Amino acid sequence: MFIEERIITLFKRNFHHTCTYWSVFFSFGLCIAFLGPTILDLRCQTQSTLSQITWVFFSQQFCLLIGSSIGGVFKKTLFSALAALFLSSLLISVIFAIIPLCHNVLLLAIAMAVSGLAMGIIDTIANIQLVAIYQKDSAVFLQALHFFIGFGALVSPLIADPFLSETGCKVGNVTENVTEIMHHFRNTLRNSPIVMHNVSVDHLPLAEEPEESIMSYAFWIMAMINLPVPMAVLFLMYQEQLIPCCRSTTPLLLDKDELSMENQGAEGPDTEPKDQEEGGGHGDVFSCCQNNNLRELPVSFFGIHIVGGMVLFMTDGIVGAYAGFVYTYAVSPPISLPNKTAGYLVSIFWAAITAGRLVSIPLTFRFQPVRLLMINLAGVIVTVLLLLVLNTSSIFLFVGTTLLGLFLSSIFPCMLAYTEDILDYQGCATSVLVTSAGMGEMVMQVLVGSIIQSEGSYSFLLCGMIIGCMGSILFFGLLFLHRMHRKYLTGTSVKSAMVEELPPAAAVVDSKTEQKESS
Repeated sequence: MFIEERIITLFKRNFHHTCTYWSVFFSFGLCIAFLGPTILDLRCQTQSTLSQITWVFFSQQFCLLIGSSIGGVFKKTLFSALAALFLSSLLISVIFAIIPLCHNVLLLAIAMAVSGLAMGIIDTIANIQLVAIYQKDSAVFLQALHFFIGFGALVSPLIADPFLSETGCKVGNVTENVTEIMHHFRNTLRNSPIVMHNVSVDHLPLAEEPEESIMSYAFWIMAMINLPVPMAVLFLMYQEQLIPCCRSTTPLLLDKDELSMENQGAEGPDTEPKDQEEGGGHGDVFSCCQNNNLRELPVSFFGIHIVGGMVLFMTDGIVGAYAGFVYTYAVSPPISLPNKTAGYLVSIFWAAITAGRLVSIPLTFRFQPVRLLMINLAGVIVTVLLLLVLNTSSIFLFVGTTLLGLFLSSIFPCMLAYTEDILDYQGCATSVLVTSAGMGEMVMQVLVGSIIQSEGSYSFLLCGMIIGCMGSILFFGLLFLHRMHRKYLTGTSVKSAMVEELPPAAAVVDSKTEQKESS
């Protein structure tokens, strides 16, 4: 059979939990991709400049990073984890509903900051909970989890598209056409001396009155689509008897899971609560740094966390930068695509990521995560190199965007499964990797955007090539650290086995000899 019966049985036992964590990642995807296609309408709504509205991106990404860093705090008990997921997914619906009421760019930035905080908490908790449930079998379920990010990111632009303004808006006493706005933005990015001052209505090919924005309906539709997600989390809490006023008479899902795991010879139910109370294994970044056993751990343990996080810092940085600036690159020379045609590139990119994560689910059963990582990283470098060579071909820009999305799609879940497997699920890899990925998206968007503004649109692909090569070099460093850590674990296990085989008296003599040698 293509899928092992053991994995199918494990999935059936944890079906409700797994589907709930997948659904909250759909909320994450909805919230991460709607800003791109709606940014001009939001600019008109807030009566702000393009430079002011771009800070909305930063506020969301910065608070996403904070949420990812502190999200592990809520994993100590199942109640706190599910309650955090419920409030976070509900907050996303609330934010969608109030965005049309934010007529000031500062209010919009605050709303996006709150949504970013909720997204970060969702990101960390859902990853941690799935890894804790499936452990060595978590790779395939993480692929499915991140498929739902791509699915949500694909849905939100499709919902927004029918409601986007086509004629323009009125900002203060000046009516501006969307084409003129983007023309100004592109020339600014190219460091052109063309600067628009005091644009009058007579110089712009506009209708007499600007079209009234109907973008509010798109945000309200997304709020309604997202509402079943917090309801699903609340229903899981009800099933787990975690709501004091709504006690269920059915057995707890976790009780049934623990009994099944015990029958399979896994760790008993008495062991798991102890791990949760101590907070070891999968806490937030700050609690990991306060672990009392850190001094006894080898250098390779810390290196795996740091280098694994740096790989995702680079690769997720490419995702954020490409999704944010591929439109700007496409409408600039030498390709100079029409605005409407270039707008499809972002949707194609997210569609490729969604399809790639879906295809990676069966591939995970046949190949180890480390092999998939090698193929994906090599594919990213080759694709960006071809985009650089064929930089005048608009057809290959669409083909390359599709290939790049496919290769980038499964890097995060594969890296998460790989590092957790190296550390035998004893470290803080999930929290560190999620935080590093969020930091990479935030930093690379700002860095690549500033380079494009000063050096021109061609530097966009050059930055992608440099970042991809750095990520691959760091990945080879991670393979070296894996080898070091495996030798350490082998030596430790052999030494422990020798001590156990010795008689009690010999063991005491051996320990005294070691103390004398060390002194």
